[in-house]
Amino acid sequence: MRVNFKLLVTVVGISSFMFTITWWSRCDINKQDNNFFRENHSPDRSSVTDEFDSKLRFQERGAKSFQAPLDEGPIDYREIECLINGEYNIKCRKEGSEVYMPFSFLQKYFEVYGSVETYDGFERFEFQHSYSSVYQPEDRYTPAGVFMFFEFYNVEERTRVKCISGAEGVPISIQWSQEGYHYPIQISQYGLSHYSKYLREDTPQTLVLMDGSDQYMSHWMLPDSKSQVNLVKNEEKRRNVVEFSTTEKTSSAGISLTMEEKKHLVLTVDCKFLNNGSFTVMVEADTGDMYRLHYVQGNSLIYSSGKNIYYGIGRNKYKKWIHITRNILVDFRKGLSYKFSKNKKITKKHSAKITAISFHGQGLLSNVTLASAAHLEHFYDAADWLVRHQDDQGGWPIMVKRNLIPNILELQPGWYSAMAQGQAMSLLARAYLKSNDVKYLQSALKAVKPFEVSSSQGGVKARYANSYDWYEEYPTTPGSYVLNGFIYSLLGLYDLKEISQPEDRVTAEKLYSEGLKSLKAMLLMFDTGTGTFYDLRHITLGISPNRARWDYHTTHINQLLTLSIIDDDPIFLNTAKRWTDYMKGKWASHN
Repeated sequence: MRVNFKLLVTVVGISSFMFTITWWSRCDINKQDNNFFRENHSPDRSSVTDEFDSKLRFQERGAKSFQAPLDEGPIDYREIECLINGEYNIKCRKEGSEVYMPFSFLQKYFEVYGSVETYDGFERFEFQHSYSSVYQPEDRYTPAGVFMFFEFYNVEERTRVKCISGAEGVPISIQWSQEGYHYPIQISQYGLSHYSKYLREDTPQTLVLMDGSDQYMSHWMLPDSKSQVNLVKNEEKRRNVVEFSTTEKTSSAGISLTMEEKKHLVLTVDCKFLNNGSFTVMVEADTGDMYRLHYVQGNSLIYSSGKNIYYGIGRNKYKKWIHITRNILVDFRKGLSYKFSKNKKITKKHSAKITAISFHGQGLLSNVTLASAAHLEHFYDAADWLVRHQDDQGGWPIMVKRNLIPNILELQPGWYSAMAQGQAMSLLARAYLKSNDVKYLQSALKAVKPFEVSSSQGGVKARYANSYDWYEEYPTTPGSYVLNGFIYSLLGLYDLKEISQPEDRVTAEKLYSEGLKSLKAMLLMFDTGTGTFYDLRHITLGISPNRARWDYHTTHINQLLTLSIIDDDPIFLNTAKRWTDYMKGKWASHN
């Protein structure tokens, strides 16, 4: 059938014109009705507050809501100069009677946050007063359960963590010294986060590479005819183990297991080196570059040479069996950060896969596995470090200088922290309940000693207005009264008294009770009306206040929500609700 081409073009043209008119009319409706956009294109309708109706309205902050004018014809923008407090100028835009300032200016000036997000092709500007989050705790708090919101913590990924020690399996901090040091707060948080993940997450997937049975022996690759791998009976392990012998040189292939593993990146090894042995993990980065992670005997924390990254796993002088658990992806990323510390583009979070694991020297192997996670192992590494390194005073001295306020509030190396003591108690309490090993309970009980000694005498106890006991995160003279550190110490004392026998809990119970009384009396001193104070230096020193960042502000809220479960005094829940409102711009009323 023949079709008149000109007639077809005419029909299509008229249809397109009518569709365009209809579409633009619809768009005009959309401009005047934000409700249409929210109902049809919002990824989460519950996230849009009821305070927004079909017209754009601003958040109430002690004044009437502002209603933007409806569109009344063509938009006429023009540039206008804005004078800020009579001090400097910025370029703005004027539309009718309205003046619009660049968000980049507002963001810095008012400390607010926002970004343009795209959902199904539609753009929306999302504005927040805060960048941090509040987590609703469980209905019941117990020393055997998750610790607050710590399942969301990834301590090892923090930039202030140099690496995870190969010798002891705990974080090495560079927060106040680039040389690296053990920071008991960081170590306890590392353990508490992994314990909380252990309770929250599914059982990790495990891939056995070698367990002392015949079925895995054929998987070994030997670099030369002199190298050997045999299955032998071991009296210490009371089972068969792998005996290996090859060159000690890490530059050689060693006896190897090859693979292409992207998901199971946590390596566990039980080994006994009979000489200066080591093991190496070959890693392929997402860039295609190959790196070697060497775990060698020695006390060096981490160093690199070319595409070789080295971790010291300690000296095995007595040829003992050692159990090592390493997150290869974390070790790889920390190695890149160490190697390319001046090039931030290179130190971004790379993905990687394991292509081979090799062993050098002479020794025995009882277990080689890869897993998707090993939270309990990391948890016990932290708990065991606390037991090994607790001093005679029951504390974990922090061996780095801390300048809270230079030349005014300073702490010399060897100081204790109530927060460190408290979080250690919380970790040790969970280790005791999980393992039933009394060494963890004994260590937690000893940790109360610094709470009974004043800050001026080397302990952590301050006294506010000669009336209220306060346990100092930074025990300076005069006191600084840091809020979050104090509450963490209270939670530690609570955990300890809950797991102890009546005759052992007396001191912890008394310290907790006195501290809770102080918190209830002093809590509102930290309320700014728009946020919270980090500490009380403006009172004790008469200087400018130290406002809490939003992440510390939300920590305060999360702590109060946890305390509201333990103690039914309404001050905790009411204050937490008010402080949460501050995060949405609902500030306290003014006169």
